Amino acid sequence: MAINDIASKRAFERRFFLATAILFAITAFVGFAPTYYLKGFFNTPPIPRMVIHLHAFLMSLWIILFAAQVYFIRSTRIKLHQQLGLLSVLLAAGIFVTGLVTGVAAAKYGSSSMPPGVKPIEFLVVPFFDVIVFAVLFAGAVYYRRNAPNHKRLMLLTVLNFLPPALARFPFGLLEAYGPLWFFGVPDALAIIFLAVDTWRNRKLNVVFLVGTVFLIASQWLRLPFSTTETWLSFATWLTGMA
Repeated sequence: MAINDIASKRAFERRFFLATAILFAITAFVGFAPTYYLKGFFNTPPIPRMVIHLHAFLMSLWIILFAAQVYFIRSTRIKLHQQLGLLSVLLAAGIFVTGLVTGVAAAKYGSSSMPPGVKPIEFLVVPFFDVIVFAVLFAGAVYYRRNAPNHKRLMLLTVLNFLPPALARFPFGLLEAYGPLWFFGVPDALAIIFLAVDTWRNRKLNVVFLVGTVFLIASQWLRLPFSTTETWLSFATWLTGMA
């Protein structure tokens, strides 16, 4: 029975991560289709900086790499999964740098993902901490690379961390209607659900998963009041002035 339980848990996790990889790709495509992937079919503003193209390219590679890594685990090609893990470190570094530069560019030149009534320099707090949180979660995943349960759960949180930019660009006026409750609330709700289901299925709370989830959610909601503080406005003004 114990062997059957372990096999069942592994099968569930593999199906779950496959579904996550697919939904990650779909969410990114739907969100960024009008302004990037299918830009030629939409009357959207031109992309002002080459670094935005580079960041979009690297993020697209990340989505593909995540899906490939899920596939290699499913097919028990562990060695190849580990080798690609080394490549992911370089890719993550590129995403971190281009993400920061792209966020600063959006603060200077505007972005379609900004909620109405929010100043660009205030909204810079969102992409700035997106890449900071990504760096922390991914660094944790690398640290726990030999601890599969912790590693895969931290990688799952990096996916949830990347959902808000795509969700903020969804059609149907969701950003205008709900603001942060939409682009932060959906990933946060998913994180809580995933943590609860994971704990229930394994009959054990994964502490690293819990800490990562709390860190992700807290970082999102605390940055909103922080965006209007004198400390942030001074730093953001200095940051945009350097670009």
